[in-house]
Amino acid sequence: MAYSLDLREKVINAIKRNKMTYAEVQEIFNVSYTFIYNLEKRFDETGSIEPKPHAGGMPPKIAGKKLEKLKEFVIKNPDATLEEMREHLKTNASIMAVSRSLDKLGFTRKKNRYGQWNKIEKM
Repeated sequence: MAYSLDLREKVINAIKRNKMTYAEVQEIFNVSYTFIYNLEKRFDETGSIEPKPHAGGMPPKIAGKKLEKLKEFVIKNPDATLEEMREHLKTNASIMAVSRSLDKLGFTRKKNRYGQWNKIEKM
C-alpha cells in the first residue's frame, strides 16, 4: 500500500527544508530508509511525490480463444475436474488459473442437485 500524500509531503519537507538526516526522518515518521531515498530521488528527478501507478501485474494465462474453449468444454462436460479442464486446454497454467477463469466466465464450483454447473447472471 502506498504512503499517503500528506506523509510524503512531511518527509520531503523534513529532508529538503529542515535539512534532516535520513535517520532523523526514519525515527520521526517511522518509514524505511529505502522509502526516503526513493522519494527524494523521485522528487529530484520529476518534481513529484505522487506514488507510481500500479504496473498491472501478470496477464492471465487463460484468455481470448482459450477462455472461449474452456467455456464450451465446461458446458459440454459439467462434471469435469479442474485438472481435466487444464489438460483439455493443453496449457501450462495452474489449477488456480483455471479456477479464476471459471470465475471470470461466471461459473461457480458448486454444483446444483442436477449435477450441472451453476451459471451466475452477470449484471
